[in-house]
Amino acid sequence: MGNTVFIVWRESVEAMLVIGILYAWLQARDEARTGLRFLWGGVAAGLGLAGLLALTMLQVQGELAGEAMEYFQVGMMLLAAGLITQMVFWMRRHGRTLKRELEAGMDRALEQANWWGMAVLAAIAVGREGAETVIFLYGMGMGMAQGAGGQATLWGGAALGFGAALLTFWLLSRGGRFFSWRAFFRFSEVVLLLLASALLVDGVDRMIGMGWLPPLMDPAWNSLALLDDSTRMGGLFAALTGYRAQPALLVVLVYAAYWAVVLFLLRRLRVQGQVSAAEGEVR
Repeated sequence: MGNTVFIVWRESVEAMLVIGILYAWLQARDEARTGLRFLWGGVAAGLGLAGLLALTMLQVQGELAGEAMEYFQVGMMLLAAGLITQMVFWMRRHGRTLKRELEAGMDRALEQANWWGMAVLAAIAVGREGAETVIFLYGMGMGMAQGAGGQATLWGGAALGFGAALLTFWLLSRGGRFFSWRAFFRFSEVVLLLLASALLVDGVDRMIGMGWLPPLMDPAWNSLALLDDSTRMGGLFAALTGYRAQPALLVVLVYAAYWAVVLFLLRRLRVQGQVSAAEGEVR
């Protein structure tokens, strides 16, 4: 449930940020007030697209059985891990200029009186966040949350996450009085990358268990005495970080390779940002 809360919280705040930027831009211009109904129409369309994706995925799952189901579920785990990682890097690249880029698009829509273009912009922004949320939750077990208890836990976690997102957005909109957007994105980036690595480990574990990949050495070590990942606390830590008390060597190598690549790319983005800032000062 904790992962569900976090994912819905993070994705909802990001969607609210985009909607908030568009709403503030429209409110500041009398000639653009007509666009408000297109904005909310775009938001509704984006939510509808995300809901349609969720229904489609559940329908696909209902049609699959046996090995085909295993392929689908492992594929969704790996896709979710890749999308989470891609989202973190996308925000690193575009976070500083997101407001400027959105407002430039709105300026063009106003000049051309193209309110449908603005509605599409809102639909894409909300639909993207909603679709990512659906895929992330499925990768973490949404599709396997069958029965009244599992569904209740899922929807309860989603409701808590959305409520937390509303509170977080309100606090952030106070102008950094409590905590800043920068701190929010940095904290959530770390947790998202940990979740992505955990999903990757889950996918590799399942492929080893089904004989699709060789374990190389199993186990590579035994840390049950330190933290047993079958206990409640150990399971929570494992779900968040990908920890295994008795991991196969292949899992360890994949986990280490993931973090090596992520840290290398983050460092390169930081260097590129410093170079761009220096060039801006020279100009």
